[in-house]
Amino acid sequence: MNNEKLGQIYAILAFFIWGAIAPIYFKQVASVEPIEVLIHRIFWSFLLLIPLLYITKQINVLKTIIKDSKKIKYLAISTFFISINWLVFIWAVANNKIIETSLGYYINPLVSVLLGYLFFSERMTKYQYVAISIAFIAVLYQIFTLGTIPLVSLTLALSFAFYGMIRKKINVGSIVGLFIETLILMPFALIGIYYLISTNKISFLHSSMNIDLMLSLGGLITIVPLLLFNGAATRMRLSTLGFFQYIGPSCSFFVAIFIYNEELNFDKLITFSLIWIALLIFSLDSINTKQQNKKKISKS
Repeated sequence: MNNEKLGQIYAILAFFIWGAIAPIYFKQVASVEPIEVLIHRIFWSFLLLIPLLYITKQINVLKTIIKDSKKIKYLAISTFFISINWLVFIWAVANNKIIETSLGYYINPLVSVLLGYLFFSERMTKYQYVAISIAFIAVLYQIFTLGTIPLVSLTLALSFAFYGMIRKKINVGSIVGLFIETLILMPFALIGIYYLISTNKISFLHSSMNIDLMLSLGGLITIVPLLLFNGAATRMRLSTLGFFQYIGPSCSFFVAIFIYNEELNFDKLITFSLIWIALLIFSLDSINTKQQNKKKISKS
């Protein structure tokens, strides 16, 4: 099996875990306060990342980054965005809003392109303008027809897009970066644990063995897809990898409807249809741009 095919398998597994396994996992701990679930995700991820740093021989890289105050400053900002993203996702799954998380991650690529244009002066094609405009119309449609702003979707899309933008700017490896982010969050996690214990609101070791086991797996559900994604990113073109990201929200969409019976009314279906049209235009434009670039390279 060549590297490209192996990378594709890694990508499928990574996005399948993010889109299907993660919602099912967080549904299992829906009885636990979202803030405690987040604390366990931080705590167990931090513990798992310590041996990974040694196994992947990135301790020296970690030491170098820690000395770079500018990168630490940016990582502190990225930590804020990823913690918001994690907490909102956990809360949404527990409150039967998996469909809204799916919509958020469908919108995310379009938000990322817009941020690239606004903050990195990256050129946008006319079709990307059209795709983003359709996505904007989809959000407006939901606001006017359902009378609600899709806060979960927009928060997930924006927080992850800003997170990706900052991580791109500082170019820090995912394992080292995530370790520093969880390290930054650890004091807050410990304060949170102390508060839960002192107010008798903690579920860990005070509930069922199943809940305790599920909470302790919070690190694995975070780290495993990340490692698979890294394996995919190093073995295949990023332009190809970009198309695999739609596996995640698609899996979440089907999990929400067919496993947890979340409601998909006509107006929500229209919103999703508009987003799917926008993503189709966006994807076809990406393929066309890629082919044109290949022709330019071959001619030169």
